[in-house]
Amino acid sequence: MKHCVVVLTKRAQRDADRAPLQIKEALFEWARALEEAGLAEARKIRGYHDELLHGDRRGQRSVRLSRQWRAIYTQSERGELIVVSVEEVTPHAY
Repeated sequence: MKHCVVVLTKRAQRDADRAPLQIKEALFEWARALEEAGLAEARKIRGYHDELLHGDRRGQRSVRLSRQWRAIYTQSERGELIVVSVEEVTPHAY
């Protein structure tokens, strides 16, 4: 299993700071799951609905932090390390 580290961009940190407390807590709980279980295993957790995005967001993925809120992220590999960069924390428009 490759070690996984989660990094928040400045925008994602700002978004998380402006989001409700339970969303910020959910974001950090997801990040802990990635770091403890690894990216492949965390993607199997059904509640997060980890999915590949399309169109303008090609190359990005999203996870659900609640019914409405999503974290948008990208991943890169550096040897035995997987870096997950959270790009945005945003409410999903229905």
